[in-house]
Amino acid sequence: MKLLTYTLKDQYEPRLGFIHNNQIIDMEDFGEISNFPLPSSMLELIDLGYELVEELNDMVADTEPAFFEEIAYQMDEITFLAPIMKPRKNIIGIGLNYTEHVAESARTLDTTGKLPQKPIIFSKPPTTVTATNTEVIKNTKLTSQLDWEVELAVVIGKKGKYVAKADALDYVFGYTVINDISARDCRREGQWIVSKGQDTFAPMGPILVTKDEIKDPHNLDLYLKVNGVEKQRSNTKFMLFNINELIEDLSTVFTLEPGDIIATGTPAGVGAGRNPQEWLYDGDVLEATVEGIGTIRNTVREVTI
Repeated sequence: MKLLTYTLKDQYEPRLGFIHNNQIIDMEDFGEISNFPLPSSMLELIDLGYELVEELNDMVADTEPAFFEEIAYQMDEITFLAPIMKPRKNIIGIGLNYTEHVAESARTLDTTGKLPQKPIIFSKPPTTVTATNTEVIKNTKLTSQLDWEVELAVVIGKKGKYVAKADALDYVFGYTVINDISARDCRREGQWIVSKGQDTFAPMGPILVTKDEIKDPHNLDLYLKVNGVEKQRSNTKFMLFNINELIEDLSTVFTLEPGDIIATGTPAGVGAGRNPQEWLYDGDVLEATVEGIGTIRNTVREVTI
């Protein structure tokens, strides 16, 4: 399913929905016409287990088109919110997970250039999350080196500890897009959270696609544009540590739980790796895309706080 969190244009209450025939179907309303109570938020849906998605797919297939007409909204009637507006825990970030990004980081940042032997893990607080069509805030008192990073994000669907690599995808609920915004001049003695963890530094969305809709998460094109000019383009097959390996490693370190989000790393083409280096400024427009999921679009706004 293609799931989303949204509001109607004249309302403020977040709603859970799914896309069907290029229309938005409200999840609770669908539950009412199906006489099958359904949740009103993404985290509630994830908590109920991936098996519910399989039931929902069957229910949608068995529902007469006329019933959908009564509860459908057009795309221009809604505002997309981040699929998981406020994660329960920090987003799990993976650093230096594409070979060419390792090389470009070594040229311009304080990394060694050696390929990591194990995943490099950092985190982004829940307050970094923002939706498509919102502003990324650049606090000029903190940074003059704002940068971009398109990434495939994995959403965990069930609790897992010491997950075997072969079983790892069984623990996935679905996928979304994250732009791992980074302030390159805010790292502190090798620690990344100030660089990665400022408010609005994790644009996410526009939707969450359940895993049944993604045939192979290790063969998805991903790319990013700044003001319409392409800066990054690669494919998830070039990850150093694939999703199975990441889940195995992470679940050895700490327990993965439903709703956890793993940002799987970015390919080459970031601003810091360019010659000369390129940074983001007030009014710049970012478009981050992952094949099969969609594009998130955000505008940089400079503030001095």
